[in-house]
Amino acid sequence: MPEGDTVYRTALHLDEALRGRPLTVSDLRVPKYASVDLVGEVVEGVVSRGKHLLTRVGDHSIHTHLKMEGSWHIYRHGTRWRRPAYQARIVLENADWVTVGFDLGVVEVVERDREDEVVGHLGPDLLGASWNPDEAARRLASDGDREIDVALLDQRNLAGLGNVYANELCFLRGVLPQRPVSEVKDLPAVAALAHRLIVANRDRVERTTTGDLRPGRQTWVYGREGQPCRRCGTRIRRGTLGATELSQRVTYWCPRCQT
Repeated sequence: MPEGDTVYRTALHLDEALRGRPLTVSDLRVPKYASVDLVGEVVEGVVSRGKHLLTRVGDHSIHTHLKMEGSWHIYRHGTRWRRPAYQARIVLENADWVTVGFDLGVVEVVERDREDEVVGHLGPDLLGASWNPDEAARRLASDGDREIDVALLDQRNLAGLGNVYANELCFLRGVLPQRPVSEVKDLPAVAALAHRLIVANRDRVERTTTGDLRPGRQTWVYGREGQPCRRCGTRIRRGTLGATELSQRVTYWCPRCQT
């Protein structure tokens, strides 16, 4: 699933293509909203909220979420799409650009003053103007029995973190991902580091938490099962966390550097 930095960049690109222009095509290929016609309406802007996207058109907002397989593409008119048309769930066009949302996990239209009904549950947005590490720490601490990795992935605590960042964050703080939140020291510092990591990556496609952009050098533990820890040489381990099969996430850690 794309992380918050990917969604943030997607919002920026869509905003550049759509903002301030009236729609010439409004094609929502979702049965519930198939009859919605926003042609002629001017797009006020596109913003991200954690991993969610809000495209504000007239009095409405189009709420989308990429989930696991989704992506947005932007094309010039007449350009061949890079994914098959049957995967398109929404097409928005203006005089200059064609924007297509493929395999989106969520597509819905709400009135602008009801946006909180679809994103109001989210915790502090790591890439938002109102980011608040103390509030994020308070939310993390609200369920002290949860594993820290699971708590970091809960979008009600911090909006925007995904599995890569959660694993890397635990390593950088020297904490086992299985450690209960109540045993993790200085949660505001954990939240602040999460913010620094994602901000450092928000403007580049190649994500790194090590500071090294070379292939194979970009992460400390994520995706490195069986490989030596970059700090101590101990073999990285892999496991899963999550209460149910649907909520389980893969975890990676160094058994020496993380306790």
